Amino acid sequence: FSMSGMEWYDNSLVRPDLAPPKWAFPVAWNTIFILTTISALIIWNKGDKGQTLWERLFKKKKIHKRYLWMVGLFIANAFLNVFWSFLFFFNQMIGAALIEMVILELTTLGIMILSWKTSKLASLLLLPYLLWVGFATYLTYLIYVLN
Repeated sequence: FSMSGMEWYDNSLVRPDLAPPKWAFPVAWNTIFILTTISALIIWNKGDKGQTLWERLFKKKKIHKRYLWMVGLFIANAFLNVFWSFLFFFNQMIGAALIEMVILELTTLGIMILSWKTSKLASLLLLPYLLWVGFATYLTYLIYVLN
């Protein structure tokens, strides 16, 4: 979705001075995806008495709501991450992308809060993601205001 709107982004939009250079985006996102994957794997594999997250969710009579929320938020977060590019670049809907980005930020924060009890390291590995999405939200807001 991003590639479909790059000409629009490069040639039609007024961008704030704060916008990072193009090379910074793949570096930031690749780093974030690696850290997020490590965080998810830590959460998946860390458990009560050696149980995986799957076993904690479905092998006991009582489903742990916190783990179910974490899985749901991870899935929602992944969808929202892709959906932002669809809204912003593909459909050029800056306002909708801004609202969606706030929700993405909230899901990231929710994952961090819920995973803290399971693994502080897994939670902290998501901090760069939280900060980058916060920065991207601010950039999206500035682009919305400028255009």
